[in-house]
Amino acid sequence: MMEVIERKLWEQNIRFVAGIDEVGRGPLAGPVVAASVVLPYGKIFEGIDDSKKLSPDKREEMFHLIIENAVSIGIGYVDSMVIDKVNILRATLEAMKRAICNMNIVPDYLLIDGTYKLDGVPIFQNTVVKGDSKSQCIAAASIVAKVYRDRLMEGYDIEYPMYNFSKNKGYGTREHIEALMKYGPCKIHRFSFAPVKNSLCNE
Repeated sequence: MMEVIERKLWEQNIRFVAGIDEVGRGPLAGPVVAASVVLPYGKIFEGIDDSKKLSPDKREEMFHLIIENAVSIGIGYVDSMVIDKVNILRATLEAMKRAICNMNIVPDYLLIDGTYKLDGVPIFQNTVVKGDSKSQCIAAASIVAKVYRDRLMEGYDIEYPMYNFSKNKGYGTREHIEALMKYGPCKIHRFSFAPVKNSLCNE
């Protein structure tokens, strides 16, 4: 069972605890997407967990539960052109900042999955390694970010059907690499990532 580490913050009467997580650091194509989610003060939801541990159907179910119950949700993303320009780590942190800015409230506290705090964000914050397995609000953010990005990639699949983005979501599967070598990259590929660079050499 999830620890729900935000309980300690609730006990200090910190009400608006935002969990922040991202998805899409590893793919060869598409944006990196972050979500920031504040769930109701003191409330525990059954079924919310690290998005990677949930089936697609369960993720969709939990996504709708979160949308219906969250106090506030913000989503931020950074596209492949910016990723190539600034690198994936800086793009990920920027996506997180955008997610916070896109909320309709200012959180009292941030719980951020991983090890990097957000510079220039004047809100109390703490990082949590493997936070999507330890914090309910980070897990909720992981679900929102994953579902949102998957839907974006399914949309790109219509535009670029040869890469089968609806299935691989831009990750470097064998099928995706083979398509890269055959067709070359499209505009949403990350040209700074080695397999995409290699496909250019193959042309």
